[in-house]
Amino acid sequence: MNDNGVTIRLAGAEAVDALEPLWLSLHRHHREVAPELAMYPDEQSWRLRRELYRQWITEPGSFILLAEDGGELVGYAFTHVFAGPDDTWVSGDRIAELESLSVAASHRGRGVGTRLLDAVDERLAELGIGDLYIGTLAANLGAQRVYEKRGLRPLMIKYARLAASPPRD
Repeated sequence: MNDNGVTIRLAGAEAVDALEPLWLSLHRHHREVAPELAMYPDEQSWRLRRELYRQWITEPGSFILLAEDGGELVGYAFTHVFAGPDDTWVSGDRIAELESLSVAASHRGRGVGTRLLDAVDERLAELGIGDLYIGTLAANLGAQRVYEKRGLRPLMIKYARLAASPPRD
């Protein structure tokens, strides 16, 4: 897909290492949105995320979509596909989870994230997967609005006690 100079293309395990700068951009954004949470330093965060990406991409159907502008990587969507059905609600035999959606600060507000989400939906339709989970920080209200406009709805609220992050008053 190509629009306004930005091309979206499908990728696999070969692309994982190239995602580092965009992961770190997302990681920094998370720190801005939820500054009260203790988060790993960039290097450690990427090392842990990279290992997860390497595990997830080996599962059948999992994929990465890259957004490129003139050969420059400006965004990505990492979608992990795993076996279903869910044990509680009716779902298909395969379920997808959008593990990461990141757009470079220089390209935010230009529709790149929306185009990546559209491409995720198209790829899932090609794979015959109708069930999609997306998680977001509780404090990231902007992302929540985007997902809800796309027809997704809150399913579960995850509570946590993080020893490194002090409780809120």
